[in-house]
Amino acid sequence: MGCGNFFFTLIIIFSVALITYNIIISANAPLKQELPGSSQGVLSFDPIIKMPGNRKSALTNKKRLFHTAVTASDSVYNTWQTRVMYYWFKKMKKNGGVDCEMGGFTRILHSGKPDKFMDEIPTFIAQPLPAGTDRGYIVLNRPWAFVQWLQQADIKEDYILMSEPDHIIVKPIPNLSRDGLGAAFPFFYIEPQKYEQVLRKFFPENKGPITNIDPIGNSPVIVGKESLKKIAPTWMNVSLAMKTDPETDKAFGWVLEMYAYAVSSALHDVGNILHKDFMLQPPWDTEIGNKFIIHYTYGCDYDMKGKLTYGKIGEWRFDKRSFDSIYPPRNLPLPPPGVPESVVTLVKMVNEASENIPNWGP
Repeated sequence: MGCGNFFFTLIIIFSVALITYNIIISANAPLKQELPGSSQGVLSFDPIIKMPGNRKSALTNKKRLFHTAVTASDSVYNTWQTRVMYYWFKKMKKNGGVDCEMGGFTRILHSGKPDKFMDEIPTFIAQPLPAGTDRGYIVLNRPWAFVQWLQQADIKEDYILMSEPDHIIVKPIPNLSRDGLGAAFPFFYIEPQKYEQVLRKFFPENKGPITNIDPIGNSPVIVGKESLKKIAPTWMNVSLAMKTDPETDKAFGWVLEMYAYAVSSALHDVGNILHKDFMLQPPWDTEIGNKFIIHYTYGCDYDMKGKLTYGKIGEWRFDKRSFDSIYPPRNLPLPPPGVPESVVTLVKMVNEASENIPNWGP
C-alpha cells in the first residue's frame, strides 16, 4: 500500500511539473497547443457562444440533481467556514423536500492529507501544486484540485455547483442551469471588455468577440459535469499561464483565477446564464430577498446607531478575517438596531451553526 501511494504521488507531481514546464516556456505565446479540443492550434469547435434572447432561468419539471463541491485548505480559517457551510447545506437540502435538486456534497481538501473532520464532512483529498508553483497565490490550488476530483471521484450527479467555504445557503437551491449553459453570479469587478488587450493573449480574436467571456468567476457556478471535465484542465493551464505573465498578473491580482475560469468556459463554448439573485454580499446587499447564498467576503463594520463605517473598524463588527487563526466564539453578539437584515441574518446563521456543530473549535 505504501509503495502504491508513493508511486501515485510521483505520477501526480510529474504530471503537474510537465504541464507547468510547457506553460512556462510558452508563457508569451497564445495557448493554442495547450487547449483540449484543438488541432494544430485551431479549436475543433465553434467558439462563438450563441445566447438565447432571454437569459433568465426557466425551471423545468424534470429533477436535475447537482453535486456541491467546495475547495478548501486545512487552515483554521478555511475549516470553520466549511463546517458552517456544510451545516447549512444539510439543513437547506432537508428543507427542500423530495423535489430538492441539491444532491451530494464534497469538500475538496487540497492539503494532500486527511484531517480530523473527515467523518464530519464528505471529503476528497487532493494534492497541492508542487512547492513554488503557485508563486504565493494559494488560490491556484483550486483548479488543480478540481482536475483531480473530476478525474478520480465517482460523482453520481450530472451537474456540479462550485461553491466556497464562505458561502452560507439561505434557501434550497434549484438547478438554475439549462440548455447546455451554466448558471453563474455576475461580479461587477470582472470586466473582460476593459482588459481586452490582456485577455487576447489567452482568448485570441479567432475565438470570437471578447464579450463571449462572461463576467464571472468559478463560484458560484452550476455547470454540467461533462462540461466541467473539459473546462477544468484548461482553467488550470490558463491560471498558471496568467500567473507567469507579469502584465496579466498585475492587471488581475487576487481575481486572476476568476478571469482564468471565465476565459476557459468561453474557450469551451460553455456560456452562462447570469443570475444576480444567486447570492448576496453583505454589507452592500442589505436584504435577503430571493437570494440563495450569503457570501461574507466583506467586513461588516457599524457604529452603535447602526450606521455603516466601512473602511473604519466599527464599534460593532463581523469580519471573517478576524478569525484567520481562531474559531469564532459561540453566540457572537448581534448587530445593534438599524443594521440591515442581511448582516443580522449572517450572524444568526453563524451562531446557529456553531451552537449545533459538535466539538466547535480546532
